[in-house]
Amino acid sequence: MPSNADLVHSLEDAIARVFVGKKREVRFMLAGFISGLHVLIEDVPGVGKTTLARVMAASAGVDFARIQFTPDLLPGDITGMTVWDNDQRTFVFKQGAIMHQFILADEINRASPRTQSSLLEAMQEGSVTVEGITHRLPQPFFVIATQNPVTFVGVFHLPEGELDRFGISFSLGYPTDQAEKEILDRFQSADPFADLAPVTGPEEITALRAAVRQVRVDDSIKSYVIALAARTRDNPLLKLGASPRCSQHVLLAAQAYALADGREFVIPEDVRAMLPVVVPHRLVLSAEARIDNLDAATVLQRVVASVPVPTGVR
Repeated sequence: MPSNADLVHSLEDAIARVFVGKKREVRFMLAGFISGLHVLIEDVPGVGKTTLARVMAASAGVDFARIQFTPDLLPGDITGMTVWDNDQRTFVFKQGAIMHQFILADEINRASPRTQSSLLEAMQEGSVTVEGITHRLPQPFFVIATQNPVTFVGVFHLPEGELDRFGISFSLGYPTDQAEKEILDRFQSADPFADLAPVTGPEEITALRAAVRQVRVDDSIKSYVIALAARTRDNPLLKLGASPRCSQHVLLAAQAYALADGREFVIPEDVRAMLPVVVPHRLVLSAEARIDNLDAATVLQRVVASVPVPTGVR
């Protein structure tokens, strides 16, 4: 029977049959998937955000749906709504597009804030409430959202409360020349998706999520995460620091990273590896930081450098 780490590596191998390069970012995305932390990818169009989401869902063997966010999309289109049924002579619940295990919320910041907020309950509670009735979402539930850079025309900023519900956020960036050549070769004569078969199923993903939470976390690691969060909250370069939810997400992401490496315990390197994709999108810079042309990632680097790393963790 394959180990948990073997299952993660099988997913990575399956994804690599279609998606070229970006192994570090693929590992980040898998860390979110196997831990249940939703992922936000911000990047320019055409760099593979949608392809990565599609191939991950197909490799995992879970039910996939893509929701294209546009200015005219309504919350009911996502959560569902009650409609009149002439045969039953009553109102019945019509499921929305969210009722799937793996959701790609494509170009999420092109929809209005009202529509964006329809994802909040789904991402936090794994349910949607319509007309006072709560409907559970199929499990394992996972959201990958893509957004265009905020400098693009026709986008709405995601509010801080929604950003905080995305456990992991990163950008893919452009491929190297060699990787782009491989992309052209791979897609020239056939569609790699046609030969892609799932290597896991919903049951295995659910078991992986349970295993992630069993990865041991020493108290010194918890104290390290708390100290890092505290340094962001009293930092003059930050108007808004890391929330307690952020601290929880850092630990959970570190547990997933350790499991993927085949370890049963978290080490400081796991925390430090996941900090750049778990924390910066939640931070709000102060006026002083903006004047100095600093970004959240740079401020976080300074915070990390100022906190002693625990040693002797087992």
